[in-house]
Amino acid sequence: MSQNTAPPRRQNTGSGGAWASGGTMFAGVLMLVIGVLDILQGIAAIAEDDVYQRVGDYVFKWDLTGWGWVHLILGILVAAAGAGILKGSEWGRVGGITLASLNVIAQFMFLPYHPWWALFSMAISIFVIWALATDDTSFGKDRDKV
Repeated sequence: MSQNTAPPRRQNTGSGGAWASGGTMFAGVLMLVIGVLDILQGIAAIAEDDVYQRVGDYVFKWDLTGWGWVHLILGILVAAAGAGILKGSEWGRVGGITLASLNVIAQFMFLPYHPWWALFSMAISIFVIWALATDDTSFGKDRDKV
């Protein structure tokens, strides 16, 4: 009689474990979504300066067309990094951490124009930074082999 034995499971030795590995995949998807939404936000600000209204008086005062270009360019880069993360590339991961950090700063400075979305986007970017910084498994590829 033959025995049905399951193949041995690969132990996840990453510092974040399975949560971080799944979080990395989720971070890639979130970066794609945030990138596309930033692109749309940038197009709206470039096309019509009266789409966003300033809430209160803040130190950071830029023309909305300038903010539109910042969001458009940042959105394209964030979406590209998200695609790189989903492909499992190291440049996508490092770029994702860098661009998510820049997105936090840009959204903080954009608070006077769209406060709730800026806070939400900042929270998502902080999760992305955590997920990418804690997962060293790179979607299950064995990095220990030399």
